[in-house]
Amino acid sequence: MDALTWRVPRKVPAAKLAVAAALLAVGILFADGDAVRLVLAAAVAAALAIWASRDLLAPVRLAADPDGVTLVAGFAGRRRLAWSQIERVRVDTRPRRGIRTETLEIDAGESIHLFSEYDLGAPPSEVAAALGPLREGGRL
Repeated sequence: MDALTWRVPRKVPAAKLAVAAALLAVGILFADGDAVRLVLAAAVAAALAIWASRDLLAPVRLAADPDGVTLVAGFAGRRRLAWSQIERVRVDTRPRRGIRTETLEIDAGESIHLFSEYDLGAPPSEVAAALGPLREGGRL
C-alpha cells in the first residue's frame, strides 16, 4: 500500500527564492556604496535562500502508512516513528490578530514534531483526521 504524504506546496520555496532575489536587488540598488547595507541585504537573502533550499531538499514533510509515520527531522533528515512510539496526535488552534492558525503536533514522548499548513500543503485538521484511522486500525 502506498503511504499518504503531505508536502510543502511548490509555490512556497518559489516565493522564498523570489523574495530573496528581490531583497538582494533592492540592497544592491539602494546600498549607495554602503557596505553594511549590502552585507545586511545579502545576509538576509542568503538566509531566505537556505530556508527555501530545505523546502526543495525535503519537500515531503510527513508520510504515513499502516506501520507508522516518516517525518522530517533537523534540516532535511528523516525520522521513522512506529505508531506505538507516538503518544498523541493533535491540532493546536490559536486565534492570532483575527486569524486562526493551526499546527499539527505529533508527540513521540521524547520529541514533539510540529507542522503548519505551509509544511503540509493541507490544513492540519484534515491531516490529523487522515492520520486517525491509520493510527487506530492501521489501514489506509
